[in-house]
Amino acid sequence: MGIDLGAYLTARLPATFAAVRRVLAELAERRPDFAPESLIDAGSGPGTASWAAVEQWAGLAAITFVDNSPAFLELAADLARHARAPLPAAAVRRASIEALPEGLSADLVIAAYALAELPLERAAAIAQGLWRASRKALVLVEPGTPQGFARLREARQRLTGEGAVPVAPCTHALDCPVTGDDWCHFNVRLPRSRAHMHAKAARVPYEDERFAYLVMSREGKPAGGARIVAPPQHAKPGIALRLCTQGRLETRHIARREGAAYKQAKKLDWGERLGPATEEDTP
Repeated sequence: MGIDLGAYLTARLPATFAAVRRVLAELAERRPDFAPESLIDAGSGPGTASWAAVEQWAGLAAITFVDNSPAFLELAADLARHARAPLPAAAVRRASIEALPEGLSADLVIAAYALAELPLERAAAIAQGLWRASRKALVLVEPGTPQGFARLREARQRLTGEGAVPVAPCTHALDCPVTGDDWCHFNVRLPRSRAHMHAKAARVPYEDERFAYLVMSREGKPAGGARIVAPPQHAKPGIALRLCTQGRLETRHIARREGAAYKQAKKLDWGERLGPATEEDTP
């Protein structure tokens, strides 16, 4: 398969795990009543997304690894045997995410860093197939690159047309306002172990993983408000926030003299949600 699995586990798995864990925490925050009992880890690789999901939801009882690579499936099953339930009992299915096994479905479907390996023009159709296998929610995570975001934008357009409800990062179900050379992505910082630093010949004890993501649900409604889509710009007069709100991108300046609003803005970071301030921001 052209990849050193040991090197992958050391050099890439920590970062992809951190990104997926951040996304699932956002889903849990936006949908506190969501308690999946079953999971399909589509394009599972070594099962990274499943480990993050088990950490987030203790009630998960059934997990299925789906991957087209026998080597990755064997690795996922081997790692799972050393984990707590339900990972040791995870089912293993060899299949492409372009054609999930007939009848396979779960409360939650996650495809993490899987669409990137397939052509952009097929992203929407693949996402549609994954959506049909999900009984409650679908999570897609991709590299935080223009190409990664382009796949998610195609998927979002197709899924909203099928009635899927955006949970995150989108705070609305209107057309995505990110166009041209721009792209929507976020960042998670993770500590590096000694082995991680050695594998990457790194000198700093942390790593920044840029990622893009999309969470869609069959229930509820969009959160409203706005998502901070770039690092906040702090200056003496105040803070400038780049926001994706109701179908548009805008820069909102919050001055020091605004008191409570400024104090709230100081606590917010790239990727976080700014709650509705006006009726206009409510979906």
